[in-house]
Amino acid sequence: MALLQISEPGQSTAPHQHRLAVGIDLGTTNSLVATVRSGSASVLADESGSSIVPSVVRYTSDQNNSDSHVVVGAAALAELVADPMNTVASIKRLMGKGADDPVVASYPNEIQFDAEDKLPRIRTVAGDVTPIEVSAEILKVLRERAEASLGGELVGAVVTVPAYFDDAERQATKDAAQLAGLHVLRLLNEPTAAAIAYGLDQKLSDADSESSAIEEPKERLVAIYDLGGGTFDISLLRMNRGIFEVLATAGDTALGGDDMDELLVDWILQQAAWSDAAVTDAGDRKLLRQRARHAKETLSATDSMDLDVELSDGRRFEASLSRQEFNGLIEPLIKRTLAPSRRVLRDAGVDKDAVEAVVMVGGSTRVPRVREAVSEFFGQDVLTDINPDEVVAVGAAIQADILAGNKPDSDMLLLDVIPLSLGLETMGGLAEKVVQRNTTIPVARAQEFTTYKDGQTAMSLHVVQGERELVADCRSLARFELRDIPAMVAGKARIQVIFQIDADGLLNVSAIERESGAVASIDVKPSYGLSDGHIEKMLSDAMSNASDDMQARKLAEQQVEAQRVVEALGSALDKDGDRFLSADERSELDSLRAAVVESLASGDSDQIKTAVKSLETGSESYVERRMNASVRDMMSGQSVGDVEKSIDNSESG
Repeated sequence: MALLQISEPGQSTAPHQHRLAVGIDLGTTNSLVATVRSGSASVLADESGSSIVPSVVRYTSDQNNSDSHVVVGAAALAELVADPMNTVASIKRLMGKGADDPVVASYPNEIQFDAEDKLPRIRTVAGDVTPIEVSAEILKVLRERAEASLGGELVGAVVTVPAYFDDAERQATKDAAQLAGLHVLRLLNEPTAAAIAYGLDQKLSDADSESSAIEEPKERLVAIYDLGGGTFDISLLRMNRGIFEVLATAGDTALGGDDMDELLVDWILQQAAWSDAAVTDAGDRKLLRQRARHAKETLSATDSMDLDVELSDGRRFEASLSRQEFNGLIEPLIKRTLAPSRRVLRDAGVDKDAVEAVVMVGGSTRVPRVREAVSEFFGQDVLTDINPDEVVAVGAAIQADILAGNKPDSDMLLLDVIPLSLGLETMGGLAEKVVQRNTTIPVARAQEFTTYKDGQTAMSLHVVQGERELVADCRSLARFELRDIPAMVAGKARIQVIFQIDADGLLNVSAIERESGAVASIDVKPSYGLSDGHIEKMLSDAMSNASDDMQARKLAEQQVEAQRVVEALGSALDKDGDRFLSADERSELDSLRAAVVESLASGDSDQIKTAVKSLETGSESYVERRMNASVRDMMSGQSVGDVEKSIDNSESG
């Protein structure tokens, strides 16, 4: 009789208690699904034993009945060259992108745009499909694989995204998962998932315990360098006693192994003396990328290789390529990954020496030169002992197991951050930051604002994202209106605006007027249209233009204040100027007001400040007369007690 197996204490749950949950790595090149069984996380394979699902989808159509058919994974990848226009690869690069993004313009498939939602739609024989729908097909295959392997319906999934994905890209990913029939327990940053898979917090704490049984375990810093097929991000994590806190993150949503392939394609075209315009066949273009990818993978294991490419028109190219030549080609791309690495350290305020471990994640980190460069940058050996293709899915599975309630005693806590500041537009086109970048999420922040004009009963709220001082230099996320504000003097209304960001990094903004209770809110599901590399550029622009931005903000604030003074005085003069001023005095004040208006047109900060000061000084006598008259009117026919009560009520209001 065979011996039956019994798990370690605490490593197994009763079958009726265990909830089926999975972690999914939705990658640019490949995707995987993993789960925790008997206390151990592992990726799930198909019938043939393959755990990787190529992130490729092919659309076909039966010409007799026009029923469409979708092929996903290896079978679709095999048709990439033969049927390029109906086969979609690297769809992750289009998630959350819009018409003005260079990635969309350079995408090999034919793209159309919807006039309403601005989503790119890929033209196929089965009809136009959005990136969300394509990603949903990949996720659907992963869901079906998991349910077949686990023998039941899933209660939920943790889906990973690059740490540097913005709101639009995160929302697009969540939409795709829901379209695939998945309940999203959480969107998890890929670097955080990798740290969980490595169990780095536990390993580093164990090292503390071995070195000193008395000292309190200290905080440890770990860098997660994630270079996939189409995205790159690097995060700095602080770990202590089960807490994973992302201190800072940076990256590039359009940088990865695909770009290495494109450099090799360009090299082939140059060596073969084929102009880019001369290779117009879509199948030939994809064949070149396929050969380039094979060369990249081969040179990661050998010092040289032979290339052999034959195009559909019979043109042929044969050459030998060495690893040294390949390293020279990709060196600019590797250097592009080191710039965000420096910024992450700078944002967190730490030196490279403080980082105790560097984890390599993503298939593109198999390239030896990548590992060498990162090792040289941090001055230490990098960690590569876990399969870089599987590590993210494994970490997501561990987190899914916890969120599903299978490990209620777990003390693991994940604290991610937002990559860019969020705020509102204020008068003068200024961006007022309500939630600063690198703030830990989930988070709620509130700030009070007020009205600009007397009698203002509505407020237009413009939600923006970015680090610059002017709205024109930031990214617009959403607009909504707060109405039914009680009419009152400008500046008296109190409108509280609350920014709430959930664990997935998705934003809700609400506004409430304190006196009336009028409320308005919006779930920020941004228009899908962040320019390629926009986040990277926004951060660098903010640093390089910091001084100019502060001067621009100062000028804008002075202009707003000057306009407020001019409007307030003009309203008062129209109401009772003739009552309290002689003709000469009125003429003088009108001249001072005109000088302020003229200074606004000049755009000179000092001139505006001087003109406003002169107007305020010149109107002091008029303001005093109005105030005295107001007090006399209020006291007329009333007792001292009535006046005091009236003043108290006015102040409390």
